[in-house]
Amino acid sequence: MHTSLLTEDVTANLYLPLAARLRPLSLQEFVGQAHLLSPGKSIFEAIQNKLPHSMILWGPPGVGKTTLAKLLAAACDCHFESMSAVLDGVKEIRATIERARYHQSTGSRQTILFVDEVHRFNKAQQDAFLPHIENGTVLFIGATTENPSFELNNALLSRTRVYLLKPLLESDLQGVIENALRDKARGLGDLNISLSAGQKQMLARAGDGDARRALNYLEVLSDMAELKEGVRIISDQHIAQVLEEGSRRFDKGGDSFYEQISALHKAVRGSSPDAALYWLSRMLDGGCDPIYLARRLVRMASEDIGLADPRALQLTLNCWDTYTRLGSPEGELALAQAVVYLASAPKSNAVYEAFNSARNAVLDNGSLEVPLHLRNASTSLTKQLGYGEDYRYAHDEENAFAAGENYLPPSIQDQRFYFPRSSGLEIHIKEKMEQLRKLNEQAGNKRYKEDK
Repeated sequence: MHTSLLTEDVTANLYLPLAARLRPLSLQEFVGQAHLLSPGKSIFEAIQNKLPHSMILWGPPGVGKTTLAKLLAAACDCHFESMSAVLDGVKEIRATIERARYHQSTGSRQTILFVDEVHRFNKAQQDAFLPHIENGTVLFIGATTENPSFELNNALLSRTRVYLLKPLLESDLQGVIENALRDKARGLGDLNISLSAGQKQMLARAGDGDARRALNYLEVLSDMAELKEGVRIISDQHIAQVLEEGSRRFDKGGDSFYEQISALHKAVRGSSPDAALYWLSRMLDGGCDPIYLARRLVRMASEDIGLADPRALQLTLNCWDTYTRLGSPEGELALAQAVVYLASAPKSNAVYEAFNSARNAVLDNGSLEVPLHLRNASTSLTKQLGYGEDYRYAHDEENAFAAGENYLPPSIQDQRFYFPRSSGLEIHIKEKMEQLRKLNEQAGNKRYKEDK
């Protein structure tokens, strides 16, 4: 196996961060991703058979995307080129392709081109790789933390296979931490650091699926350790201090953000106050703007509760106002109160669906004219034209309801949009609307029939 590209970083600089020094040098050292690296799985077979292919590695930070690309190149004895979409541009792309062409022309080795944060390249930059993938100049491996379906061009996706890398398990991270404490050549083994099982668990949990984060915490703590009788002791207070400065994995503009707000919304819709509080707490813990959460709660009140409990909308508005007055952390309790209320309230999306149906009717039917009897006769000319003629003023009718009257254009006069649910206040609304429809049926609709 060609391993120089795996070892050069470590051997060249022992002052690299701990996470970089401990980057796996073989597939045996790689932690996690069993769904991709077990016998019979695609990437495992590509490595075993030395048949690499172009791919997109999609997953959160610290799960081994870069390492996996390097391991694949080393196992298949490929020349490895690495780029970062954050740092590099068209000039660097051209230079990299030229080096790949050289290796292709000499027949020495195939080139694997690894592009980190590939989603940060614009469409033109992504398209620049296409001909070189097609003609075999490079095997393309892109790494992204964002959903490729949204962030990458279809043309690039059609030429690659997408693999989802999962966050590491807590047990995986404990193993990573133990290896770092044990490894004397690349890790912290020569420092003789003492960590209890409980402390390792705390660090693994704080790593939140990210090996790089867990090792960064451990490295900081190693500098804070106190030497006692030849052993470096890390206290619980040290750990609490370091972890307090970190936060859960949360990207305010990325997939994790949208996944968590989606989970919060679905927990509210599913009437689970416990789950809703959990996701609210996760987002606040991760640094989400509470005002954004307040806005989303207002949306939930309208979309998922509606007229089943009209108080929900007012309560979420009050929650928003309370937070702006109190700020954090006091105002966050108002958000929690609103979340519990929304999750516990009766649910109805009848207004949401009615609004969407009405909008679709507008799109489907174009600009239907307002019936003459509904127009306001504000001038003598409009009166002559029949505006407002025979309009029935509802308050002059029995029970303030003009039975048999119609308020829609003739071509859609029988169309219904709003169907109240049997939930909360809408139970009574549904009963009332059914009574009114019966009165309409009894009265008949002579207006449009006479017009025909």
